Amino acid sequence: MQAAMKQKLKLLYNSNFKSLFTLSSFKFHSYSSPLNSLPHSSTATNSFTTPWSIIQRRGNKIVGSDIRVGKKIGKQGRIYEVLKVDHSHEGRGKATLKVELLDIIQGTKVSQRIATDDEFEKAYIQEKNFMYMCTDQDGTVVLMDTDTLDQIEVSKELFGKNCLYIQDEMKVKVQFYDDKPISATVPKRVICTVKEVIAATPRNKKVTLDNGPTIEVPPHIVAGDAILVNTEDDCYIERAKA
Repeated sequence: MQAAMKQKLKLLYNSNFKSLFTLSSFKFHSYSSPLNSLPHSSTATNSFTTPWSIIQRRGNKIVGSDIRVGKKIGKQGRIYEVLKVDHSHEGRGKATLKVELLDIIQGTKVSQRIATDDEFEKAYIQEKNFMYMCTDQDGTVVLMDTDTLDQIEVSKELFGKNCLYIQDEMKVKVQFYDDKPISATVPKRVICTVKEVIAATPRNKKVTLDNGPTIEVPPHIVAGDAILVNTEDDCYIERAKA
């Protein structure tokens, strides 16, 4: 009786194990077969091979009412920086905005009137820190990545008017779009030296700085003084502390 029971349990165990193995194999083949049947093509893309910038931009929109100064937007394959936004609402018509845009690639400005529900693409810009090394005779600026110590070369035109403020070992930022440098910025506050006084009134003086720009300063500032300058609007901030 006991021998018969043992034999029955053994057969039941072997049967269950075989069923489990068959089920596992079935699941494995059911999962792997569709992948193996996919065509191998160099043009196929997925979430692992698609560039980060494309993934980030896909399906991301911004409407006119959300546009703010400083934002980067895309339209018809162009990338723009928003320089100015004026809101207006005429009569019972839809609210509109007059925007001044800078084409980041071309460096040209354009003014447009858009509706608050007009759609634009969000432009995802990557920004990295660099240290200024030198400028070649042809206007090529050599920068060093502060993280990897790798060097890159960019045109001084990327800095716009602020290329005049670049100084030795200055920390600057470079903005990239699709891994290409499209613009560069210097710190907002930079120390400059007053080269000479051009004109003076009881309220202010017009002076030339050692790096070229002409700005207005208070009457007590004289040639040779080191001052802090706002690089965004070329304005005097204060006398630099020793």
